[in-house]
Amino acid sequence: MEVSPSVADRVRAGFAPLWRIPGGMLQGFGAYCLLIASAFNLPRDLRPSLYARNLATQMVQVGIDSIPIVSLATAFSGGVVVVQAIYQLENPLLPLTIVGTFAQQSILLELGTLVTAFVLCGRVGARIAAELGTMRVKEQIDALEAMGLNSRSYLVVPRVLAGVLMFPVLYVVAASVGMAMGAAVAEASGLLTAQTFWEGARLFFRPYDVFFGLVKSLVFGFVITSIACYTGYQARGGAEGVGEATTRAAVLGCVWVLFTDYLCAAILL
Repeated sequence: MEVSPSVADRVRAGFAPLWRIPGGMLQGFGAYCLLIASAFNLPRDLRPSLYARNLATQMVQVGIDSIPIVSLATAFSGGVVVVQAIYQLENPLLPLTIVGTFAQQSILLELGTLVTAFVLCGRVGARIAAELGTMRVKEQIDALEAMGLNSRSYLVVPRVLAGVLMFPVLYVVAASVGMAMGAAVAEASGLLTAQTFWEGARLFFRPYDVFFGLVKSLVFGFVITSIACYTGYQARGGAEGVGEATTRAAVLGCVWVLFTDYLCAAILL
């Protein structure tokens, strides 16, 4: 049966956006690379005091202000890991210390960084994109350029550096809170004591696990903040454009966190 041209045209029109996705992704990735490269091409007449104040402000907003929500998220994650470990590994032939071992490796290798990264995608990434997007649509970025400032360096570099510097701190907090909550849940379960939990956590502890988590936190900090800066800097179209940039920052941040998480595991483990 021959399909009428009108139907075929409608089918091709429906799939046309899918054909444009690879080209759009490459174009966007190229624009992102150019923005980050030009941002870190610092001017020769750099005023360190101006950048230092901006960096200190961003470190507080990215790191210190994120500690409560990160601690809450990783505390529940650590508790869930212990509950699931007890449920799956409850066997008279297995030592109870294996619960601490399982929780330690899960939190240090994966949950401490990944849960923190997802929280920061929504809190930090969306905030940065909204800030820069609002500055773009209100033409404040153009005003900075007219004043002779490199707006890319002034706005992007402090935020990216704050993410890179503070994410490892948040990882240490997240891992510590997650393990402490795991021990508390283990004690509350009545099946093993907190001492048994910590014995299992120390039994197969490897310092490289902490190093791996710190490396991932550095990568995630750069990815989340740089993507948020890019989406906010490219915002157009008033309040609607700012909302779209905020959503894109959170979604793209989560996607690239998962992608870089796989790359770090494939390369470093």
